[in-house]
Amino acid sequence: MATFRKRGTKWQAQIRRDGYPNLSKTFHAKEDALRWSRETERLIDRGENLSIQPTDSRQKFSEILSKYEETITPSKRSASSETAHLSVIKRHPIAQLPTGNISATAICRFRDDRLKQVSNGTVRREIAIVQHALKIAHNEWGVPVRADVLKGIVKPPPGKPRTRRLENHEPQAIAGALQKFKNPLVQSVFDFALATGMRRGEILSLKWSDVDIVARTAFLPITKNGDSRTVPLNQHAIQVLEQRRVDSANELSSGRAFPISANAFRLSWERLKKRAGIDNLRFHDLRHEAISRFFELGLTVPEVALISGHKDPRMLFRYTHLRAVDVARKLQNLEKSEGAPKSLTSAD
Repeated sequence: MATFRKRGTKWQAQIRRDGYPNLSKTFHAKEDALRWSRETERLIDRGENLSIQPTDSRQKFSEILSKYEETITPSKRSASSETAHLSVIKRHPIAQLPTGNISATAICRFRDDRLKQVSNGTVRREIAIVQHALKIAHNEWGVPVRADVLKGIVKPPPGKPRTRRLENHEPQAIAGALQKFKNPLVQSVFDFALATGMRRGEILSLKWSDVDIVARTAFLPITKNGDSRTVPLNQHAIQVLEQRRVDSANELSSGRAFPISANAFRLSWERLKKRAGIDNLRFHDLRHEAISRFFELGLTVPEVALISGHKDPRMLFRYTHLRAVDVARKLQNLEKSEGAPKSLTSAD
C-alpha cells in the first residue's frame, strides 16, 4: 500500500513492498502521485517492471560484508585496517544470520563477545563497520534491514588515551637490539619517528621527491585527517635521510625514502621488542614520545601542531605527556637563574 506525504507545495508518494527497495517519487499534484503509485504497484504485482530488482532479506550478512569489502572499503584511507576488521566480523556468528533478521540484540551480542577479546576502541570500530555496511545495503542495494540496527546501539566508552613514553633504560635496550638487525631500514624508521613524530604510514610512504634537504622539510600529501602538511625536520632527521641516501645507492630504487612494506616492518617491530625485552610498547607511542620532547624543548603549541598536524589543541594534549620530574627540574633551573623566590610567609 502506497503512502502519501505533502512536502511544501508538492506530494511525495512512497511504496514499500517486502523484498523490494523502497520506491518514492514527488509530484506537483496529488492526483499524479496517486496515478503513479497505482501503476507502479500494478507492474510490481505482474512482475512487468524490469527496473525494479527484488531483494532477498534471507541473504546472509557475510555476503553483504564481502560486497561491502569489494566496493566500499577500497575507497577509504584505512582500507587495509578495515579489511582486517571485516575478516574478524565475518568469522563471528552474526555473519551467518540472514541480513533481514539482524537485530539490535544481535549486534549487542556481537559487541559483548568481542569485548571479552579486544579493547573498547576496537569494538567501537567494528560496530561502526557493521552499521555502515547495513546502512549501505539498505540505502543503495535495496536490502531490507531492520530500523533498530542503524541507531540506538550502545557502544563501549572510548578507551583512555595512552600515556606511554620510553622509560630511561629502554632507548639503550632498543639500540642494542637494533644492532642485531641486518636490515638498516628498521633503525632508520625508528630514529626518524623519534625525530619527527610522524606516523608509521607517513614514514613508510614518504617519497624522495617530497623531501627537501636544503629547506629541511618533508611534504606529506595525504595524512590521517585528509589534509596535506609539511613537516620541518631537525638535525637528527636530516642525518637519518642523508644516511638513507647513501644506503639507497645500493638498493633497487622505489622512489620511497624507507622502502619497506608495512607488514614487513610490523614483523620487525615485534622482533625488536622481543629482543629488547619490552612488551607493552607500540610504534605509535614513539609519536607520543616525540611530541612530548618537542614541548620539553620549549616549542609552543602552534609550533608543535605544525609538526604533528593536529588541528585541535585538545587532541594534541592527548598525545603530550610531560614528565613531572622534568618540569620540576626546569622550575629549579628557572629559580636558580632568577634567584630564589621569597617565602610566602616572610615579611616584606
